[in-house]
Amino acid sequence: MTGYQLGIAATIAPDPLFGLYTTNASTPLEQHLGLRQEYKFGLYNHCAYVNGSAGLCSNSSAGNRFQPFDAIVGDMLPNFTSISTVLLSGSTFTDSDYLGNFSNGAYYLLLIGSICAALALLTGIMKHTFGFLTSTILAAIGSIMLLIGCAIWTVLIKKTQSVNNLTVGPAAAPVPLGIDVTIGNALYLGWGAFATLTASLIPYMIISCTYRG
Repeated sequence: MTGYQLGIAATIAPDPLFGLYTTNASTPLEQHLGLRQEYKFGLYNHCAYVNGSAGLCSNSSAGNRFQPFDAIVGDMLPNFTSISTVLLSGSTFTDSDYLGNFSNGAYYLLLIGSICAALALLTGIMKHTFGFLTSTILAAIGSIMLLIGCAIWTVLIKKTQSVNNLTVGPAAAPVPLGIDVTIGNALYLGWGAFATLTASLIPYMIISCTYRG
């Protein structure tokens, strides 16, 4: 969000731009008291930062919905809300129902996948054919859940990244809108968990068929 001020300034020029951002890291979120420089969204909450480290996080809740547009317009002053709505209209970034519903569903898929992975590990410790067979089944279910959950999040982020290419201002000298959506480390960890759990299927299957303890 660091470049959004330039995009807004190009839109309202020659009128001056004041008060878009807050510099106070302790300012409450979603109270229309000022935009932050950076926003990070996760499975349980979202955080907003005035610089690389100083900021606040929203209340944690299971199945937190990925709704970036609602988060930023909730922070910015009311006079910038209508401008942002017009500038971002038509992009997936503003489709809070679509993003919220699918991210909420992906949360539960990832949760189920994580639980299955943990149970597969525990049952795999049991030196018994039934235990190894159970681990194989749990690992397979967990892999499918993680695959679908990570795939949903990947699609959601890729679609919201369309906002990265928006420009504003006169056609002769367009200016980037200044919102840059990127993939965070959590999604890469999710894909890594899927790959690891899927790879564990082979030894689980082999030992469940060959163990004679």
